[in-house]
Amino acid sequence: MDYTCRLDGAKMICTITSDRDLAAPVFCFSGMAPMTATKGGERLRGMGSFTEVALPDLKAGHPHEVVVEYTDGHRAANRAWLPLGPYLRIRGEVIALPYRPKGCVPPALPDLGPFDGLPLVPQPVNWTPSDGTVAVTGVQCGDDALTAVADLAARRGWRFDGGFPVRITTADMAADAYRLEITPKSIHITAGDYGGRFYAGVTLLTLMRAGPLPCGVITDAPRFGWRGQHLDTARHYYQPQTILDLLDLMALLKLNRFHWHFADDEAFRLEIDSFPALWQKTAFCGEGHLLPALFAGAIEAGGSYSKATARQIIARAATLNIEVLPEIEAPAHALAMTHVFPDMRDPADNGPETSVQGYQGNCVNPAMPRTWDVLDAIAKEVGDLFPFGLLHLGCDELPKDTWMGSPKARALMKEQGLETTQDLQGWTIAKLAETVVQNGQRPAAWEEAAQGANGGIGHDAILFSWTGQGPGLEAARAGYDVVMSPAQHVYLDMAHSADPDDWGASWAAFISLADTINWDPVPDPALADRIIGVQGTFWSEFTTEDSQLWPMLMPRMLGVAVKAWQVDPISADDLTRLAVSYQRIWPVDRAG
Repeated sequence: MDYTCRLDGAKMICTITSDRDLAAPVFCFSGMAPMTATKGGERLRGMGSFTEVALPDLKAGHPHEVVVEYTDGHRAANRAWLPLGPYLRIRGEVIALPYRPKGCVPPALPDLGPFDGLPLVPQPVNWTPSDGTVAVTGVQCGDDALTAVADLAARRGWRFDGGFPVRITTADMAADAYRLEITPKSIHITAGDYGGRFYAGVTLLTLMRAGPLPCGVITDAPRFGWRGQHLDTARHYYQPQTILDLLDLMALLKLNRFHWHFADDEAFRLEIDSFPALWQKTAFCGEGHLLPALFAGAIEAGGSYSKATARQIIARAATLNIEVLPEIEAPAHALAMTHVFPDMRDPADNGPETSVQGYQGNCVNPAMPRTWDVLDAIAKEVGDLFPFGLLHLGCDELPKDTWMGSPKARALMKEQGLETTQDLQGWTIAKLAETVVQNGQRPAAWEEAAQGANGGIGHDAILFSWTGQGPGLEAARAGYDVVMSPAQHVYLDMAHSADPDDWGASWAAFISLADTINWDPVPDPALADRIIGVQGTFWSEFTTEDSQLWPMLMPRMLGVAVKAWQVDPISADDLTRLAVSYQRIWPVDRAG
């Protein structure tokens, strides 16, 4: 069996050459958005991006060409948009078609010469050099935070612990701040907490990787308390070791919040006890499963995370000064949930709402008692598992006119004095947030949670601004704490460039390394107290192998770290110079 696929403008030309005669085969695949066949076959059915195309009989050795195109205004931008996980189905038999995408090949960084300063990302607040350097192969690690740095180094195959003297002094300093004095005979660390000592150690480790330690004094403190990186493990199941590797990378860049997105339309991957059917029936997708091979990259794909694995990730994160924020997703992006529990929807709902991913029926209905049985139990159980004390509830991308065709929802709206879809969404997410608060936690959500006549989610929630900075600024003015995660700058699933041979999404922008720092997280100084952080984001619709993650994140994750930590700007050229040095620390093709 032979298979090739190539881009031709907006068209994707798929050529199938069978090694035997096949009668009435069905060509199955998924992609970045809903698709159809415009030549060589007829679309039978689909769900979101998963598409089935009826082909004519195939003759052995005779190539058959199928032209596939995106619908609803979408257009293939690069190789990542080619059909994922292609296979043939014939009379109950499933035949995989050979396709192994090579993933992202990041643009080569230009050699702009050495960086005039310390080879650190992010850059410290202040550096006062003194004469000379000192060759250090390892430092004394009697402190718990320095031991954690030594463990990180050992996992990466480096050395940090050794005999060079280190003295640690406790002082009243801001969270994660530190003072690091390097002399020819010793190192002196001053900090007020574990984070400060840990980041002093990370700075030492990074400098040791670059060469002899420069003598002098570094004083450093972060601009924001929230310095995050998000990972979508719902569309693609990442091995736990990959998540642990990501935590190490975050720690090296002084990022301290891991946003774990394990639930979405395509799967719920955390092995909860309250409703085990939810993960048991959705962790794997593909032939013979509840959901087809959505973004799977294979005939069958997936996996789930046990509570023991979650605790392992939480524990590792804690040693790296990282808190883990779980996200459960409501009321939209709940296709997996509504397929497992159809009574979370009104059976009389005749509304035509369709999500941007092409799904119908992907929203739970707040007028259904089952909705609250499930959501409240999940919120409590997941909240109890994660010690951070925050729970992200989702609340993004609600389809237009959701619930408007539901008699039960319309009755609830009348009872509560609500008029629009956004009003009911605000009421719904506020009700779920109340459960979170009663469970002793603080809610978080995407920017849309501020919508609605009642002011949205309320309950001292943290909102994440993703479509741009505008909604975040509006939310901050309304009294919400806001994390800035504008898609145009820090959505690292976006392609690096417009080159068709590139890899990644494109709906927000093409994001170069320079684009990651070409913005101001606080454009309105009056809102400085309400904008609490910066977070990078990675969605996994086109990820078929864990190894494809790293060249998408690096080196652009350096820009996220810069914006999250530094107050003073850095030029794109200097960031490029630093990125060249960091390629030796974390190669872009690193697989673990």
